[in-house]
Amino acid sequence: MSLTAFSFPTRTLYGAGALAELPAALVKLGVHRPLVVTDGGLVKTDAFAQLAAVMGADNQGKTWFVFDGVHPNPVEEDVRQAAAALRDHQCDGVIAIGGGSPLDAGKAARLLALRPGYDLSKFYEESDWSGLLPLVAIPTTAGTGSEVGRSSVITLDATHRKAVLFNPEMLAKLVILDPALTVGLPPHLTAATGADALTHCIESFTCPSFHPMCDGIALEGVRLIFEALPKAYRDGKDLEARGHMLVAAAMGAVAFQKDLGVVHSLAHPLSSICGMHHGLANALCLVASMRFCSARRLGIYRRVGQAAGLEVVKLSDVEADQVTIAFVESFLAGLGLNKKLSQHGVRPEHLDALVAQAWEDPCHRTNAVPVTIEDLRALYLEVL
Repeated sequence: MSLTAFSFPTRTLYGAGALAELPAALVKLGVHRPLVVTDGGLVKTDAFAQLAAVMGADNQGKTWFVFDGVHPNPVEEDVRQAAAALRDHQCDGVIAIGGGSPLDAGKAARLLALRPGYDLSKFYEESDWSGLLPLVAIPTTAGTGSEVGRSSVITLDATHRKAVLFNPEMLAKLVILDPALTVGLPPHLTAATGADALTHCIESFTCPSFHPMCDGIALEGVRLIFEALPKAYRDGKDLEARGHMLVAAAMGAVAFQKDLGVVHSLAHPLSSICGMHHGLANALCLVASMRFCSARRLGIYRRVGQAAGLEVVKLSDVEADQVTIAFVESFLAGLGLNKKLSQHGVRPEHLDALVAQAWEDPCHRTNAVPVTIEDLRALYLEVL
């Protein structure tokens, strides 16, 4: 029997209006000059206006500062510029607010603030990242769960490939899950980010690593998503549905400390090469990948189907998987997530580069079933 370590340490404030607790929380953390890391779109939203009101709009540029240069699918230069802003303003903490991109950039910026000029491609050569500035993570989407994650996904400048920077020191000191900050998210992004959370839950549950705590969390995340995502998609102001999706996204990210799978190996290059939204990329690859896994490990999705409320208990393994996969396919179609990659700008000439990067991506190594490079090409062709 192998030894496995379990840890779920992140402190979380949850509920509509939870953002109001931020100033007091910063004081407790000893943060008096925070840098807000976000993107250029979010600073124009009501979510940012709510943050500014809580922090004191008149104090922006005096006691709190803003870096809004994060791109979708953040690149290394975003992180370096954010780190420079931390140093220039002599900040003593980070507030990362937005979707997965600002959250990942905010986490990683603390690395380069601690060690200016550090080569991020050599991240895994270091083990001691103690001394990072405190981080408060505030998601405005319900998808990546980056707020509770110990990693940051950044596209490196030299290789143009996504790197997963992983270290327990990268955890936020506080996470604020306030559904009022997500009501302005448009339906298509609500759907795509929700599909990201769903993929996290399904892949983490089915990967072969032993982590029963993550398994339970993943299945409850599945249940919440199937129940709440259609409601949030139809009515963005449904605070209960929005809140349940925030919780489910965080649960998915906690669960995938167990591991992920082939869907993410397929999705990461679609973002780095083709600029596709990560959640959308996951959604478009999920069903084909589930069929691939089920054909090689029958019955793998029975408990996912049970979590979705499907009558699969008395079915054979083949039937249980078929019913569950068909339900997932229909569920995604109802959210407008049933198109082909080619309908989102992916062309046949991208295929070789996509396959090469997918093969180098580590996620498929912990997939529910073994994956070859030929399998990756076949899966891309199926969804192209």
